[in-house]
Amino acid sequence: MKKLDLRLLRSIKNSKGQFIAITVLVMVGLIVYTALSMAAVNLEDTINYYYDITNFSDIYVEVVKIQETALEKVKHINGVDIVEGRIVHDVPLKIEDGEEKANIRIISLPEDNDINIVYKIEGSDIENKSKDTLLLQQFANARDITIGGTIRPQIQGKVYNLNVKGIVASSEYIYLMENEQNLLPMPEKFGVAYVSEEFARQSFGYKDSYNEVLIKVKENWDVEKVKKEVEEELDKYGVKRIYTKDEQLSDRIISEEIDGVKKSSSSMPIIFLGVAAVIIAAMLSRMVRNDRTSIGVLKALGYSDKNIILHYTKYSLIIGFVGSLLGIIIGTILSGYIAELYTHFFNIPMLKFKFYYVYTITGIILTVIFCIAAGMWGARKIMKIHPAESMRPEPPKSGGRIFLDRLGILWKRLSFSWKMVLRNIFRNKKRFIFITLGIAMTYAITLLPVVTKDSFTEIFSSHYGGFQKMDYNINFDRPLNVRVVKDLKHIVEVEEIEPKIEYPFELVYGTKEKVVNIIGVPKDTEFYSFINLEGQPIRLPNEGIILSESIARYLGVNKGDKIKIESYIPNKDDMFIEVKDVIKQSLGLNGYMNISYMQNKLTDKEMATGVYLDSSDDVKNKLEDIKYISSVQSLEDMSKIFEQFLQLTIFSIGVMLIFSGVLGFVIVYNSTIMSISERRLEFSSLRVMGFSKTEIFNMITKENIVMTILGVVFGIPLGRYMLEALEEMFSTELYVLEMNASISTYIITMLVTTIFVLLAQFATYKKIDRLDFIEALKTRIS
Repeated sequence: MKKLDLRLLRSIKNSKGQFIAITVLVMVGLIVYTALSMAAVNLEDTINYYYDITNFSDIYVEVVKIQETALEKVKHINGVDIVEGRIVHDVPLKIEDGEEKANIRIISLPEDNDINIVYKIEGSDIENKSKDTLLLQQFANARDITIGGTIRPQIQGKVYNLNVKGIVASSEYIYLMENEQNLLPMPEKFGVAYVSEEFARQSFGYKDSYNEVLIKVKENWDVEKVKKEVEEELDKYGVKRIYTKDEQLSDRIISEEIDGVKKSSSSMPIIFLGVAAVIIAAMLSRMVRNDRTSIGVLKALGYSDKNIILHYTKYSLIIGFVGSLLGIIIGTILSGYIAELYTHFFNIPMLKFKFYYVYTITGIILTVIFCIAAGMWGARKIMKIHPAESMRPEPPKSGGRIFLDRLGILWKRLSFSWKMVLRNIFRNKKRFIFITLGIAMTYAITLLPVVTKDSFTEIFSSHYGGFQKMDYNINFDRPLNVRVVKDLKHIVEVEEIEPKIEYPFELVYGTKEKVVNIIGVPKDTEFYSFINLEGQPIRLPNEGIILSESIARYLGVNKGDKIKIESYIPNKDDMFIEVKDVIKQSLGLNGYMNISYMQNKLTDKEMATGVYLDSSDDVKNKLEDIKYISSVQSLEDMSKIFEQFLQLTIFSIGVMLIFSGVLGFVIVYNSTIMSISERRLEFSSLRVMGFSKTEIFNMITKENIVMTILGVVFGIPLGRYMLEALEEMFSTELYVLEMNASISTYIITMLVTTIFVLLAQFATYKKIDRLDFIEALKTRIS
């Protein structure tokens, strides 16, 4: 082994605390990068495989009713590969506990199921076509229903006893949601049951017909082009909605989740590696200053600047190598667990795991770049050291008064130790700036997970209770006359009731188009609180439409623009309607109209698809046997589901806090150790003057307290900036994140950051305790 390499090992041994701390920082950065990147790509591979083996549909068409013979015409459209019809209806489920309510989606299965093939988990196929069913796994698990059990759906007023023959999974319901308005999964309240085509036709009254069409497009064909042709062909059958695989609700949710994981995997490691690089550069710069005489001797012995710089750069490379190696190993192991966790959460019945070398190589290259840059920068002053000059100690920096000395009375009131603290801070500006910015970064990263939890709570409370204020949202199984409102008043004691129309339309503006539900409510509705982007409350206009922020942003429309509304309702023409305003809406994407205007222009007069109501009555029990009611949703149900969702976020918040803690600890620990090493002579002099080790430690603690306070001050705007970036990065079409931190959140984050700093501070006490003050007073350098 070369002499310089032996010297390098001694340097690592002498600074093992700092070496380990920085290595951990690099390791955490690589763990995040490897674990999240590999988990995301393996999850994506698994989903694509799942879609392939189940032949996931490319186009979905919801119609009023279409004859089986009409499907043959669709098969002849260019680009269409397979066409399959099915019957889909949401119905109430009769449960032994009369107070508990649940809905179930009945879906017919043809004998030759070629599209959206169900994936069998356990049990057998349907044998008795009039009595057997296959139950979706999420719903079965949530309600403890097993093979041989029975479910009792209520179809058009009649209760059927169906035997559960099999438990299945479906690529169509990876993320089980009833509709876009209920973004949180509630598997105990909503499930899917697959029945024979024969049973569905008999129970729902469909003779040789369907109400939904699935289409598989040939490979390499333009799905959007095929979709347009299908829409034109089926328009006469009353197309209610047509959408592609990318617009399918479950696929959208999981695609957005994967995109979010990929964004996190690319941003977080840069922060950790960047901080590690700055610490390495500062540490090597200090080592070069301390080794000034040794470097002069090495140059006198014939070692070139290149060799000596490489010697010190190896220190940072070893940190990078050890940190990246451990990070990649741990990250790869964790990626499997994370991917498996996602498959359980999203109910994917398999996991295709593959080791991707590209992330290993990329991680190593990224680490090497940061470490070499840090090493070269930290060792750059080696070139300015001359052998002859290095034999003498480096002259101390000239002292001087700091601006606080001029404050007179205030300065005189300070104790001797506080004066030393403030002088040291302002005379070491680089170290002061580095630690302050490091603590600011720690504060900002700690703020993110805390505010994320609060933002999800705010999304829920602002949408359910703020934006929507009804107790119950009731949907009909078909459009009815608004006179039904009077009928419901005789069944349920209501405090307030309003009819609604909720119907899908395609909104088109320029080259952008999107299928969304337009909701029609009375102009003076009591159940919606519309607030525009300026924060002003508004009412529904007599004419025109108001759009939610998400859909307006997607289409690129502003107040005053005219959008084209393409109707799926038979005998209704497309229309151009003015956007009267854009409103804030945290969940979902919708358009809103005066119900009278909507009835006149887009639907049928006196039409309603449901009602909103406030009532203290037992609404669910009283409406469960009403034939035309398909679902009853309450604010209380959504509250329970949201509480379950919040419990799932606690783990991710905890992980983020650990990461921010590691960051803060490493910054403060390394900076304090470097400060102690640089000030050995100063501290030795203080010992001679009568200062105890504890008093010296307290003085260093005071310095860090001052920098922590300033770090928090700078961390607040930095955290606000990162929150705004997070809003932009993670807001989707389905929800809008508003990362607003409260005063209490800022205070909690400050306390957590202070704890991280104190932990690092106490970890340096041993360094003070073991410092050889007598040796430090000697000016000789061996």
